[in-house]
Amino acid sequence: QVQLVESGGGLVQAGGSLRLSCAASGRTFSRYAMGWFRQAPGKEREFVAAISWSGANTYYADSVKGRFTISRDNAKDTVYLLMNSLKPEDTAVYYCAADVSVVAGRRAEGYYDYWGQGTQVTVSS
Repeated sequence: QVQLVESGGGLVQAGGSLRLSCAASGRTFSRYAMGWFRQAPGKEREFVAAISWSGANTYYADSVKGRFTISRDNAKDTVYLLMNSLKPEDTAVYYCAADVSVVAGRRAEGYYDYWGQGTQVTVSS
């Protein structure tokens, strides 16, 4: 089992920044590809970003490319999502997820095996 706990969400004005963290425990975090997803009210959960086990490869949804940066620190069993130039449409609950396969960058949530409880991000206009 892998436990994932997100933190760092909150209320921010448009144009501001937040950094989300996802702390993992349980099994070998450094072997897993990781992803961030989000779900806005009344919408389906959608892919935001993903990172390979080594951190060498990153993947982004078009809607966040150039504004968000995913990274990881395997020594700390933590993955991050730095969100800059936030927009009201970024408002959502953000989830991190672990993919125990060796394939990185998968965008469908069905590929991910473990999920955190989510953290709320609210961007005011």
